[in-house]
Amino acid sequence: MTFPLIFLTAIRIISLAVLACLLQACSATKLAYNQAPDLAYWYLDGYVDFSSQQSLQVKDDLAKLQSWHRQTQLPTYLETLQKMQQKIPLDVTAVEACSLLADVRRKLVTLSDQAQPAVVSLIDTLSPSQLDTMARKFDKGNAEFRSDYLPTAQPAKPANESKRYKQAVSRAEMLYGKLDDKQLGLITVQVEKSRFNANLAYAERQRRQQDTLQTMRHLLKGQATAEQKRLAVRGLFERTLAGSHPVYVEYAEALTQENCKNFADLHNSTTASQRRKAAATLMAYAQDIKILVAQNNG
Repeated sequence: MTFPLIFLTAIRIISLAVLACLLQACSATKLAYNQAPDLAYWYLDGYVDFSSQQSLQVKDDLAKLQSWHRQTQLPTYLETLQKMQQKIPLDVTAVEACSLLADVRRKLVTLSDQAQPAVVSLIDTLSPSQLDTMARKFDKGNAEFRSDYLPTAQPAKPANESKRYKQAVSRAEMLYGKLDDKQLGLITVQVEKSRFNANLAYAERQRRQQDTLQTMRHLLKGQATAEQKRLAVRGLFERTLAGSHPVYVEYAEALTQENCKNFADLHNSTTASQRRKAAATLMAYAQDIKILVAQNNG
């Protein structure tokens, strides 16, 4: 996890009840969205340990970001949901699945662009000790990643006992309901044959963290102009979203294509009953978004 990803995850909490659920149905949408600025603040504070003055600034920035998001972005999620509702009763192709994923990514880029001025302002107030706190948090997260995906002290678990398998099943069942044995077997095969490379992902994770800390330490020296700071933060966000190494970028694109195919294959294996469950979930979700939009207009 890097600072752009930390902040993006924090601001995605603002839209998490909407954005993440475009691919995996969620519950308690309205409650989660309305509490999002507070949840995002506590997430960020866990990495930085804000001072009292910084807390006021960050809370205000997050509240403004949510207001912008509710007014300008939520209506676009309804359009995406409508597209999904049209597709759910039918079989889909990997290309169609990737089209949906690309739509979600565009929303994330828009969100990151809007957040960047607040990130620049926040970096201006950080101290070297707060960057040290962030570095320690990175180390803790890296240890958890190694424990989950790079076990060395014991034999690797079977695919259907791995964390990635459990995550895939959980996401699918939130949308379609209970999966049958054949569908669980399909996910097992997908995990076994996956291009996922934990060592490559871990190396990229560490590169991004070092990029983040080096960029922020450079900016904290106070020698950069306002425009240079803006460009530095923008570049950091772009590298974080796109990948910072050609080998990883190629790998990430191949993994994306694989995930699109896996989604399509699993969807195409679902029964009429499971697709009705998914359609009902999406319809209820769309109603929640309409209520959230109306709260902004009311």
